[in-house]
Amino acid sequence: MRILLILTAILSISLSTAFAQIRGEVVEYKQGTTVLEGYLAYDDSIKGKRPGVLVVHDWLGVGPYVRARAQQLASLGYIAFAPDIYGKDIRPADNKEAAKVSGELKNDRMLLRLRVNAGLDILRNHPLTDPDKLGAIGYCFGGMTVLELARSGANIAGVVSFHGNLDTPADTSSIHTKVLVLHGADDPVVPPAQVAAFENEMRKANVDWQLNVYSGAAHNFTNPNSPAYNRQVDRRSFEAMKAFFREIFA
Repeated sequence: MRILLILTAILSISLSTAFAQIRGEVVEYKQGTTVLEGYLAYDDSIKGKRPGVLVVHDWLGVGPYVRARAQQLASLGYIAFAPDIYGKDIRPADNKEAAKVSGELKNDRMLLRLRVNAGLDILRNHPLTDPDKLGAIGYCFGGMTVLELARSGANIAGVVSFHGNLDTPADTSSIHTKVLVLHGADDPVVPPAQVAAFENEMRKANVDWQLNVYSGAAHNFTNPNSPAYNRQVDRRSFEAMKAFFREIFA
């Protein structure tokens, strides 16, 4: 029932897919010696190469929510890959376990960057991907992760963080990509001081960045299974992402 609710709520705000043929594939790959298992989605009715979007999971790992989001991006004409940041056999059973696993990577930003870049390589090298048109989005933990992807100097068009952690690491690298942050005004996980520090980081690095702050939105506002879910802000933030991609992939 939980999976059904998530899929129904997410796909109800997608474009019509009456003529789409969305295919999903489990992809096993490695980062170093660590075996990872991601999820790839694309519309099989579209011929030829298309822009690629990395869709990074929240702190629960590669599961029904991020797979549904990857399918949603595929229905818009992108090839979408949900990379596995944790490892093939690491799938948190609850929030307590998820906090522990995600916290370990949050405290090891270099490993986090290696993991997300390994996923980007899978997407970039897929035969259906236009390697000159790449973007990344992420939710919560994934939002922080795509910002780390940008900080790693990845050569992509843009990244989008949905209610992600914004704390700025000391070893920030040059950012060569555009950045869109979609943030809840009432998010208790990301205090105003953290938002201000992030803004200063973007200014100092001379990044082309945007910050959308949504009133009445708390943390995890895009997830239908969360008590903080906000349907209106979910829709508004997703439309902002679509506009961002239309611009950077033009």
